Amino acid sequence: MNTGAAALVVLLDVDNTLLDNDRFSAALDARLEAVAGPGGRALYRTHYEALRAQSGYADYLAPLQALRHGIVGDAGLLSLSAFMLEYPFADLLYPGALAAIAHLSSFAVPVVLTDGDLVFQPWKVRRSGLWEAVQGRVLLSLHKDSMLDAVERAQPARHYALVDDKPSLLAAAKAVLGPRVTTVFVRQGHYAAAAPDPAWPAPDLAFERIGALAHVHFDQLAPTTPTHRTSA
Repeated sequence: MNTGAAALVVLLDVDNTLLDNDRFSAALDARLEAVAGPGGRALYRTHYEALRAQSGYADYLAPLQALRHGIVGDAGLLSLSAFMLEYPFADLLYPGALAAIAHLSSFAVPVVLTDGDLVFQPWKVRRSGLWEAVQGRVLLSLHKDSMLDAVERAQPARHYALVDDKPSLLAAAKAVLGPRVTTVFVRQGHYAAAAPDPAWPAPDLAFERIGALAHVHFDQLAPTTPTHRTSA
């Protein structure tokens, strides 16, 4: 075992776990429709979904290119990139998100683990204040469920807690790390509302909001004898 490993590393998802990305997506749709009309918004979303299917992660900037035709002289269209880059992501943090990170820092190493493109997603993490909250411990992946070995190399620990809004990802992490990970399901956002596959293992812990993590303790996230527990 790596003697330099932390006792507990808490891996925190961003979108719809620490930050209400559904609200950003709705605001983006409204701006797209105001600037480019319903057809432009639909065209953007078609390219967005195609890129996501191809890459496996959300890319918000690249689909904007689908709206341009040669030289762009429309001020509204040009403003879309500024809308994204200047968006006040700190306003989208869920209540208690920063308090939860501060509390986790008292007994564990909190790390942001997110997927996305190499430009916009890190920018979102910085603009929201999350980068500073975790002291720059940010890991950006293509597919989190297939890169857990890289996570272990980057942030070695005797035990992990994975906090996410996607039951499928929590199940995949449990399949890879087994008793070395405590899976924590936060029921926020549209993924959390979907019915889970009954074949997936239930999360070890479940909370209705991220702020509840401001009250957990070490033994809940890194139990000596792993047991299945669910909390409200």
